[in-house]
Amino acid sequence: MRRLMLISAIVLASALGGCLVAPVAYQPAPAPAAPPPEQYDPEADQVSEPPPPIPVYEQPACPVAGYIWTPGLWEWGPAGYFWVPGTWIEPPAVGLLWTPGYWGLAGAVYVFHRGYWGPQVGFYGGINYGYGYVGSGYAGGRWVNNEFHYNTAVTNVNVTVVHNTYNQTIVNNINVTNVTNVTHVSYAGGPGTRTQPNAAEVAAAGEAHVPPTSAQVQHTTTARANPQLAATQNAGHPPIAATANAREFSGAGVTAAKPVGPAYHPQTPPTARTTPGTPFVHARDVPQAEPVTSPSTSASAEEQAYARQQSELHARQEQERQTLSQQQEREHASFAAQPTHDHQAYETMERQHQQQTSQMVKRQQHEREQSARSAPAQRSAPHESPR
Repeated sequence: MRRLMLISAIVLASALGGCLVAPVAYQPAPAPAAPPPEQYDPEADQVSEPPPPIPVYEQPACPVAGYIWTPGLWEWGPAGYFWVPGTWIEPPAVGLLWTPGYWGLAGAVYVFHRGYWGPQVGFYGGINYGYGYVGSGYAGGRWVNNEFHYNTAVTNVNVTVVHNTYNQTIVNNINVTNVTNVTHVSYAGGPGTRTQPNAAEVAAAGEAHVPPTSAQVQHTTTARANPQLAATQNAGHPPIAATANAREFSGAGVTAAKPVGPAYHPQTPPTARTTPGTPFVHARDVPQAEPVTSPSTSASAEEQAYARQQSELHARQEQERQTLSQQQEREHASFAAQPTHDHQAYETMERQHQQQTSQMVKRQQHEREQSARSAPAQRSAPHESPR
């Protein structure tokens, strides 16, 4: 099992009363044979239509020296695509870099591959996310003697806060062969992107990886719950396109997307677009069922009893959903607090969460169908004559 020694800075800072604790140095593990990138995310979402183009926005200034930029991207939720704002994140260990998640065209569907931390930046589809993520590698900064140095040519830093900087023009100092994305295409396989990793990206795929930190998971969860970030609401131009600090979606440090490019309109209603099997990985993603409508005062005793039964079923299923959601969140927090993280263990946990959620959804659907069969026959209206 590939393992990576690290200490969660967030958990330690909380335990030490808010004191700043630097992450420990990255200890490289022996690299196994490099599998293709898709093996790192076998449970990715699969959607029948492409994600909206990448919005145009300004990068907020880096708030703390040592933080690394994680670009914004579209993810998939119960209501369709939603935007996860770009933000600055503290890496889980010194020496690690962020490989962004990406959508890739595979046949007739678009498959999402989650991002990860590793000693080298891996394959992210040749997508130009901007601010150093030009489609190959990362030109926004580099590690030098356990300190992160920022490239001011492409990164927004306040030099009064961040002192480790350099200036290096991207086109002269990074291999961007076959990266010509100037149309803000957001999926691999589209114009200006790539579908195959280069040699360096294949090598990076074989290195030990670390899943998103707890701050990143909470940042995505917060975005999923914000109606303003749903593509169906913002037409592809999210009002919160980037933020200086994870989970902070208002106030200073928040930038909006510029009104550039055509408005996004889904090809089909969100309810008609699903992933194979259950589209929800976590119980928190399952939308709460509509509450039961109280029967009218003229309802029969049988109808009133059925309404009470439906109300009790709704309350019990919602309690079950919340209980499973809390359990899964505790497991996320426990995993993030471990001093040793294993990418495969993280994927195993996520597969278990999806299985748990799938079983709950199917069971609750079966219960609702059974309950519906016991519904009292609808009475004829008074003006109707019996047949």
